[in-house]
Amino acid sequence: MGVLIILTALAVFVVIFAWMGFMIVQQSETMVIERLGRYHRTLSSGINILWPLFDKPRQIEWRYVRTDPDGHTIIRKETVRRIDLRETVYDFPRQNVITRDNVVTEINALLYFQIIDPVKAVYEIANLPDAIEKLTQTTLRNVIGELDLDETLTSRDTINSRLRAILDEASDKWGVKVNRVELQDISPPPEIRDAMEKQMRAERDRRAAILEAEGLKQANILEAEGLKAAEINKAEGIRQARILVAEGEAQARIKVAEAEATAIEKVTAAIRDGKGDPASYLIAVKYIETLKEMVSGQNNKVVYLPYEATAVLSSLGGIRDLLEAAKPVKVLPETLRAESSSS
Repeated sequence: MGVLIILTALAVFVVIFAWMGFMIVQQSETMVIERLGRYHRTLSSGINILWPLFDKPRQIEWRYVRTDPDGHTIIRKETVRRIDLRETVYDFPRQNVITRDNVVTEINALLYFQIIDPVKAVYEIANLPDAIEKLTQTTLRNVIGELDLDETLTSRDTINSRLRAILDEASDKWGVKVNRVELQDISPPPEIRDAMEKQMRAERDRRAAILEAEGLKQANILEAEGLKAAEINKAEGIRQARILVAEGEAQARIKVAEAEATAIEKVTAAIRDGKGDPASYLIAVKYIETLKEMVSGQNNKVVYLPYEATAVLSSLGGIRDLLEAAKPVKVLPETLRAESSSS
């Protein structure tokens, strides 16, 4: 019986020893194994065999963020043996920072990091989550302290890039890769927000006034240009009308002159057939027309003759001679009888 009990105990011990020697690691997780207090190896995902009495996983402090049903954020810290190699999100609580223009502002930041080297994360830093949180807070204060409030509100991308570069460089010896840093919320004090709202309203009122003035300016310019174009078109129309009237009058005068020339030619031909002087006839006609215009006034009571009235009279005499030369010769009855008897 004693030997059976010893064998049974030995079998149970072997089973327990073998069971404790099997270690299953999940995907994207790892474990740091120490043998007799010293680093031995890092386990990969899958089944791993350990010596239970000699090999022991190294425990580390880890930080978990949970949200209760009421929406409150609960931060819980635990001691774990398994190291998560996935990207981890840290939502840091609000903290007060002072800008370069001495404005106290509350900022809430998010940090995305990933453990690249588990050995450094275990042996190079005592408490990795707290170290990253404190480093992020101090770096954020330094970066915001170099900026004004307006620059802080409008330069989130610049702040995120600077924070990521500084944190990534500082946490490299911890085996941590900082992928992204995001400013989740920036909350200035209430009085600063009121002043900013007043400034925003004033700026919008100024822009509205500028836009309204620009609109009135453009409207006046367009109206002036329209009046200018209308005046130009009106002047152009008047000019074209005057040109057409002048051309019409010129054509009319040409036609009148041509008609007068034709009439003169016909009169001249008729006078020459009667063997008269056309020049004397034309001069006499012009003198008569001139005398008619001189005495055609309504209140004219004095009729006078020009200086060369004798020339006019001689012209009239010339006209009379022409007309007499053009008369047919009358034959008396006595003359006809005398000519018939002599024949």
